[in-house]
Amino acid sequence: MTGGLVGGEAGGARSPVSGLVDLVRERLAGEGGDVTPARVAAALRAHGRPVGDATVLAVHEELRREVLGAGPLDPLLLRPGVSDVLVNGPTEVYVDVGRGLELTDVRFTDEAAVRRLAQRLAAQAGRRLDDAVPHVDARLADGTRFHAVLAPVARPGTLVSLRVPPRGRFGLEDLEARGAVSGPGARLLRRVVAQRLAFLVSGGTGTGKTTLLGALLGLVPAAERIVVVEDASELRPAHPHVVALEARPPNVEGAGEVTVRTLVRQALRMRPDRLVVGEVRGGEVVDLLAALNTGHEGGCGTIHANGAGDVVARIEALAQAAGLSRAAAHAQVAAALDVVVHVARGRDGRRRLAQVAVPVRRDDGLVETRVAVAFDAAGRLVEHEGAERLALLLDRAPGESS
Repeated sequence: MTGGLVGGEAGGARSPVSGLVDLVRERLAGEGGDVTPARVAAALRAHGRPVGDATVLAVHEELRREVLGAGPLDPLLLRPGVSDVLVNGPTEVYVDVGRGLELTDVRFTDEAAVRRLAQRLAAQAGRRLDDAVPHVDARLADGTRFHAVLAPVARPGTLVSLRVPPRGRFGLEDLEARGAVSGPGARLLRRVVAQRLAFLVSGGTGTGKTTLLGALLGLVPAAERIVVVEDASELRPAHPHVVALEARPPNVEGAGEVTVRTLVRQALRMRPDRLVVGEVRGGEVVDLLAALNTGHEGGCGTIHANGAGDVVARIEALAQAAGLSRAAAHAQVAAALDVVVHVARGRDGRRRLAQVAVPVRRDDGLVETRVAVAFDAAGRLVEHEGAERLALLLDRAPGESS
């Protein structure tokens, strides 16, 4: 075996012990057993190499990262505020710490090293990743979302995407302090939660949908029970009564799958005061809309959409794929959904609350979302055509039909 993982210098330079790591790896691979400092020292002596404590510990640490950690990605994953680490082949590693993607000086020695890392992380998650199944989407033990596609299907080499779960629990006041939500926006969102309005947080990938949803769930009264359904566990709201259900992919034999849609149905039997679907992206939208139409007020979730105005079209597409007609999908949305909270990433890379919109039924029976308020880069609130409809929702009596 050649070409180990190293935390490289800019331009792809190898670390001072990289050659020693290769030698030790080959010897230990032939012997089997755990990688320990003593065995590393013995392997170095067998090759006539220096065995000072500093050298032994440096070689052992790099080998340990290969076996247990994420190799040279470990320091990036531990950086405060990191949300994503992206590997585009051996020479391009990007990180997002809230300012957009930034190229790092981390390098892999070659394509084989990236492939080994991807396959090891897949194995840790109990998933298969090889030429027969060259892609994987899984959650690691620490909650990190892991996705990989092997070369040559991917180029410029094996692609690895790691989405890091928030290490802390962000409240709405925290997001306000970070500039993600302005004062007027925070006051509006508090009223949405207090009024038990059904809402979806929309936005593109990496715009902070889950973070904002978690903060809003922290505003739910402590006496209420929150039941969360997710494809991969990410939501950890600061609330005393949260139970969660997590979907399970099929195993390597193709058995044992538990879908989000199945779990939404189970959640309805668990006496939820607030039913939450972490990300609506499949047939579960039908069951969620049905639940919100049958007395489960205050339900919520996230959905991918480029703008608040695209949310209904996204729901329609998901519902039709699950067997619901267009007319039925729009009727369900009109009766079930109260508010769309849209978040976006600005040109400066920062995530912000951008719009709050309301669904409105048109004369032809179809539904469209109209922006009620928008927030500029400074967080100032600007009212739009849906403002009157939003005001009515916020002022209605609890349990009153909209």
